[in-house]
Amino acid sequence: MSISRRDEERALTRDEREIVTKTHHPALQELDDKELSSVIKLLRERRDKASGEVQRRKREMRGKAAPKGNEAATSASGNKLKLEVLATAMRRLNAERTRREEMGSQIELARRALTLKQASDAKDAPKNTRHARKGMRKAASERRQNLVRPMETGRQRKAGAVAQAKRDSR
Repeated sequence: MSISRRDEERALTRDEREIVTKTHHPALQELDDKELSSVIKLLRERRDKASGEVQRRKREMRGKAAPKGNEAATSASGNKLKLEVLATAMRRLNAERTRREEMGSQIELARRALTLKQASDAKDAPKNTRHARKGMRKAASERRQNLVRPMETGRQRKAGAVAQAKRDSR
């Protein structure tokens, strides 16, 4: 289930809101790599802190831990929403970082291909000796040919069904 921006704003503090705003689409792609890693680090810290808070509240509700304040927590729903918002923001950041890494590797591969092509265009470079020759031809099928007429197969199938029906009616 997606979380609306209004719910995000309600669940987060002001500085957390600023960090999460950077993880949404237009702002996310405008971040440079250093900013992206710093936002990832900040958000990871906030997410881990929220996760710890949710776990602590759950333990308080079950009676496994002493209450942090005067009374034990009665619910962790607000902190769960906060954790969910931070986790989805973290997923967006990780996806963007992965996308950038893949993009970088594609750029390197394209540059390498270009240098190889330029090197092959040189006059002293050996040319590729593979040629089309006669062009494309249909490949022969490796499946064995079925010599039984389809009509005969259908006749035998029907005869078997009739015989089975006779046996079943006895």
